[in-house]
Amino acid sequence: MTKSEMAARLGEANAFVPGKRVKLDFGGEGVVMLDGVAGAVTEDDAPADTTIKVAWSDWQDMSDGKLDGMTAFMQGKLKVEGDMSNAMQLQGVLAKLRQ
Repeated sequence: MTKSEMAARLGEANAFVPGKRVKLDFGGEGVVMLDGVAGAVTEDDAPADTTIKVAWSDWQDMSDGKLDGMTAFMQGKLKVEGDMSNAMQLQGVLAKLRQ
């Protein structure tokens, strides 16, 4: 799945934290903004309440269930900047990708 396909699927599933902006930053691969304020998922880079930095390959492994989010965090493969509670709520995001 490409980043654009993932963003579209997340948008269809309303996969965002209501009232919060969470940015998934994939480095050179770009970003996906889960905008719970606007109720949209975009590929636009903008300020966020929480930024999750992760390599696209590691995100794909997490989406496929091959890598646990907490394990990725502990190994330094996933970094969280800002409000950690928003990141914790995003565990449901991965579940929506697998549906």
